[in-house]
Amino acid sequence: MKNSTIIGIIVGLVAVLGGMVLKGAHLSSLLNPAAYMIILVGTAAAVLIAFPMGELKKLGKLFKIIFTEQKLPSREELITRFMEWASITRREGLLALEAKVDEIEDDFLRNGMRMIIDGNDQDLVRDVLLEDIAATEDRHKAGALIFTQAGTYAPTLGVLGAVVGLVAALSDMSEMEKLAHAIAGAFIATLLGIFTGYVLWHPMANRLKRISKQEIQIRLMMLEGLLSIQSGVSTIAISQKLSVFLTPTERKKMSEKEASADEQKA
Repeated sequence: MKNSTIIGIIVGLVAVLGGMVLKGAHLSSLLNPAAYMIILVGTAAAVLIAFPMGELKKLGKLFKIIFTEQKLPSREELITRFMEWASITRREGLLALEAKVDEIEDDFLRNGMRMIIDGNDQDLVRDVLLEDIAATEDRHKAGALIFTQAGTYAPTLGVLGAVVGLVAALSDMSEMEKLAHAIAGAFIATLLGIFTGYVLWHPMANRLKRISKQEIQIRLMMLEGLLSIQSGVSTIAISQKLSVFLTPTERKKMSEKEASADEQKA
């Protein structure tokens, strides 16, 4: 599980519920079916109107991405793998990599490897893989947009819920005590709208955007590695070229690891 997502939701609930208790509000006031109906069902309705069903069918998969760890290859592993492939290519040629294709789990990398082994022109390989990356990025943006829009609709529906509650409360002013409770209940919809919008939907959209950015960076790294192998560059050159995708700390660790490996060989 993505601990930060779960922890964030728990902390958000604690913040709101704890704040209500400290302010003297009764938690039982949250048991307002009308507010949940307006916010949750209303947000769902707005999203259904805004997006085609083909995109909404992916919601289950999007929630899975948000709450589970994505299996992306690490940048250090990729550099090591590309250095190994570059060494094989320089010794035995590109066709020697054919035995490695079935070992590749990532579809993008496997398809790219097959393209360079088949002898396709480098510009064609670059164009095809860049189109693949662009299409993937567009799909990711479409998924994140669903949550962004839900986060926009929910707070506004909270205001609508408060108005509906006030209309109901002010329709009968015979008993002031009941009127006060009704007015307080009317604002529960606003609370729910703001909470779901800014503590759930917008942060989830941001989570999807961050995951997408990480995946796109990995794929761009794979593209550069594949083109470098096709060009027949040395293992040192491919290591230097792909190291630009690492953070300074990761580069330092990578250099120390390579230095240690060289010492053991010596």
